Amino acid sequence: MFRGLFQNIIDAKGRASMPARFRDVLSETYGDERFFITNSGPVALGNGDFSRGLAVYPYREWLAFEEKVDKGSGFTSAQLNSVKRLILAPAVECTADKLGRVLLPPHLRELAALEREIVFVGALKKIEIWSLGEWEKAVRQAEKDFPADTAALAELGL
Repeated sequence: MFRGLFQNIIDAKGRASMPARFRDVLSETYGDERFFITNSGPVALGNGDFSRGLAVYPYREWLAFEEKVDKGSGFTSAQLNSVKRLILAPAVECTADKLGRVLLPPHLRELAALEREIVFVGALKKIEIWSLGEWEKAVRQAEKDFPADTAALAELGL
């Protein structure tokens, strides 16, 4: 599982160093250093605006995701087309170089407003990549959306 927050920078060539801990999870848990980078789902900020980062899926998790999308259960046709156009279509298969750097494709950097300062976020079976500013907005919204139901939180052990 991917866990943790790691701040980083994007170099002039559009590369960023993937945290060593995440590279270890790719090779040890998944046995494959390949992964897909794509848009993450938009995060509603509560004022009509949306924030967006990138999502990094281990190769095996991506293939499972594609199968679920192909089945399309639980989605309307319009929703399924949105997932295909916004998440599947821009996806790029990648690997890190020998120094652990990942080339973040220009079309994805632009859509996620990634410029220099970024954050790698462990999200269990995937990794998120956010611009530092967009991450801060998403965290503020998450604090507002945090469940107030103490029974549900107690079930989680919180």
